[in-house]
Amino acid sequence: EVHVVESGGGLVQAGGSLRLSCVASGLTFDDYAFTWFRQAPGKEREGVSCISSADGTIRYGDSVKGRFTMTSDNAKNTVFLQMNSLKPEDTAVYYCAADSICPPKSVISIYNYDYRGQGTQVTVSS
Repeated sequence: EVHVVESGGGLVQAGGSLRLSCVASGLTFDDYAFTWFRQAPGKEREGVSCISSADGTIRYGDSVKGRFTMTSDNAKNTVFLQMNSLKPEDTAVYYCAADSICPPKSVISIYNYDYRGQGTQVTVSS
């Protein structure tokens, strides 16, 4: 059985940092691309970052470029999202998902990932 579990969310002041973790079990980690996406109440799902299983390249959403960094520790079946210079508009539930590909940005809002976690809440106060 596959499990994808996020952790590390919390409440932080604007300008602060958080590090999210996502542990995936029950799958062959190296075969999957991993995506971080977020969803705020009343807003469309937004892609944050994605690491490709094919070549390890990482793609970031425009709103987080230069502030967020995604990394992967394949030995621990874990991906991370280091979030710096947080803004109130970063407030959302952050999800980790596994799939064979990094989906195109045009379909991220509706994409049905093979596996996804339950999410972790990130709240940034002004």
